[in-house]
Amino acid sequence: MDPSLAAAYARCAELHRVHGRTYYLATRLLPAWKRPHVHALYGFTRYTDEIVDRPGSLTAEERARRLAEWTDQFLSAMAGTPVDDPILRAVRHTIETFNLDHDDFARFLKSMAMDLEVREYADYEELLSYMEGSAAAIGTMMLPILGATDSERAREPARQLGLAFQLTNFIRDVAEDLARGRIYLPLQDLAMFGVTPADLHAAADRRRADPPVQALIAYEVRRARGHYAAAASGIPMLDPGSQACIRTAYHLYAQILNEIERRDYNVFAGRAVVPRRRRLAVALRSMATASGTPVRPPRPVPKSRVFWP
Repeated sequence: MDPSLAAAYARCAELHRVHGRTYYLATRLLPAWKRPHVHALYGFTRYTDEIVDRPGSLTAEERARRLAEWTDQFLSAMAGTPVDDPILRAVRHTIETFNLDHDDFARFLKSMAMDLEVREYADYEELLSYMEGSAAAIGTMMLPILGATDSERAREPARQLGLAFQLTNFIRDVAEDLARGRIYLPLQDLAMFGVTPADLHAAADRRRADPPVQALIAYEVRRARGHYAAAASGIPMLDPGSQACIRTAYHLYAQILNEIERRDYNVFAGRAVVPRRRRLAVALRSMATASGTPVRPPRPVPKSRVFWP
């Protein structure tokens, strides 16, 4: 690899290390030759998301223009136009190396554009239409890098894993998303538990969830666990060298839900994180697990271990 391309991959790896600590730890378990390509995908998706979510003083119109410009640069890079941006150089090389499906990237960019306009979702079907690009497509674009004995059979579990990870983030980050003016929990679900958007804002202000909000969060946790269960069968299909990485990511993200449960579904008192010692234990256990071993879907935390933070 020429030095400038190596530097481009190093830039993506740094973005991954700083912003995606859980996933970055899991990526360290991949064969060394695969890691830069995972970093490239993370760097591209993270940078695009930053245009939408962390705009500083930019107006919505300015963010839309920046995203359109970035999308045009990406499409030009895919068409073979020389590019100087390190993230685009790395992701183009990864796409070419693994012949990744351009449609996955188109769906991802479409969902990022939705974030500039859509502030809430009427029901889960509407949210899934967004998550198809922002989450499921990332799961499937990763699959050729990870490798699988049967790529067609592994595709749906990969899609489900992307959905599980993103729904976990939505549940954990309710307060953070409210501050950005967005509600990713479906309004139909809020209504089911007698919760209004104003109730969520009030819970965020007092940093404590009342029983209806707790019930809502518990419902979303169960829904996320359904996606994890649907994703479990795909991990033993992966190349042996990729399984420890994805087992680790699978269990660590699922344990974020456990942390939320331990806090009695109060996602407003602080970010739910898996303690470092437990993260390392999960990684070591995944490394020691024989390839092909079935994955046990996540289970609820015993009632005796639930507490208020």
